[in-house]
Amino acid sequence: MSQKAAATYQAVLLDLDGTLADTAPDLANALNNTLTHYGKDALPFSAIRPAVSHGGKALIQLGFGFDDNHALYSETREYLLKTYENNIATHTKLFDGMPTILEHLEEKLIPWGIVTNKPAYLTTPLVIALSLDTRASCVVSGDTASHSKPHPAPLFHACKTMGVDAKHCLYIGDAKRDIEAGRNAGMTTLAAAFGYIDKHDNIEDWGADGIINSALEILDWLKH
Repeated sequence: MSQKAAATYQAVLLDLDGTLADTAPDLANALNNTLTHYGKDALPFSAIRPAVSHGGKALIQLGFGFDDNHALYSETREYLLKTYENNIATHTKLFDGMPTILEHLEEKLIPWGIVTNKPAYLTTPLVIALSLDTRASCVVSGDTASHSKPHPAPLFHACKTMGVDAKHCLYIGDAKRDIEAGRNAGMTTLAAAFGYIDKHDNIEDWGADGIINSALEILDWLKH
């Protein structure tokens, strides 16, 4: 099951894209809309999915093959993000099993929160659209704290907001930066293998306390 016994945590914190919510369909649609707008062919969903949790820069690089030094980068990125903002929760939903996990935590009076690198202007409307704004004990975006993940500052900010001790928190994410941030904060960490994992990612080398293949496996880490 794990490298550690099930424990009682003061709080459970979750990454947003690729961990709590399956945002890939809407992000992929935004990228393909951008590509076709600029006269390029759309990409298959399977090619886009692994990149979506790495932000607009990664999506532009994937679709157009250039980085932020290119003359068209700012224009294409702005178009991508505006398209996504206008269609932020058309197809997005919680990952299978996540509703059960959230209900379990709430039933056990264990507060849970969101810590993401997504900027607040995108995070807030998405969390509202998913009806999580009144349920989450905290929502920390990429521009909330002085640094974003892999720096531990967002996680410490979440702990301060929730009034809990970082070493008694569980953090779950689907990217190496999530695990690094959690470890840097002294939290127990779980790598979500069901998330947006690239074929080149060596999830076993991230140093997480455990790897989960479905959201429901989080229950194995919680004392019932």
